[in-house]
Amino acid sequence: MDIINVILADDHVLVRDGIKALLEDQQGIKVIDEASNGREALEVIKRNKPHLLIVDIRMPEMNGIEVVREINKNHKDIKTLMLSMHDSEEYVVQSIQAGADGYLLKGTSKEEFLKAIHTVASSGGKYFSGDISSSIINNFVNGNQKSTQKRETIKDPFNLTKREKQILKLVLQLKNNKDIAQELEISRRTAEVHRFNLMKKLDVKNIMELNNKANQYQLVK
Repeated sequence: MDIINVILADDHVLVRDGIKALLEDQQGIKVIDEASNGREALEVIKRNKPHLLIVDIRMPEMNGIEVVREINKNHKDIKTLMLSMHDSEEYVVQSIQAGADGYLLKGTSKEEFLKAIHTVASSGGKYFSGDISSSIINNFVNGNQKSTQKRETIKDPFNLTKREKQILKLVLQLKNNKDIAQELEISRRTAEVHRFNLMKKLDVKNIMELNNKANQYQLVK
């Protein structure tokens, strides 16, 4: 690969401009287009077929994880590098599950940013920011393998309602309360109450625990 063609997807113009400024004097890397939301990113990708998409994890219309999931279904040759302000386990795990090739924190050094791009786009490797504990990745991969080996069909012990299962599926897709309310055509307050009750019913404190329990009991089909 002589030149790495890159598309940037971030809803903040200043962030996109900053990345373009960082990359403009780099030989072998070229920003060929950009997008301000998830749906626009998919449209731009269809037109340009880049080697690499650098995508913000939180965007309107479709978040970065949803975009990466779609790319892995329809454009498997395109590499994806997630860009985020968050180093929480749930975001990292959701990104891995979606098929992201890397996860980089905003504010990282120029050297690490370039290293991530070359590792993912040129070498075909995976890259996770040095600020993200490798144990998160190892625990997820090892835990996922073990759960796959031991998984059995277990009846839902929580007796979730149809609505609670809908809420669970959307929460695991990292939908916020506003998005959930719009998709299910309910009020934002109702979405908040359902989400709170769901977390309480499953006795979990965060999305990481929720994801593990949902997998353990096969709550999402």
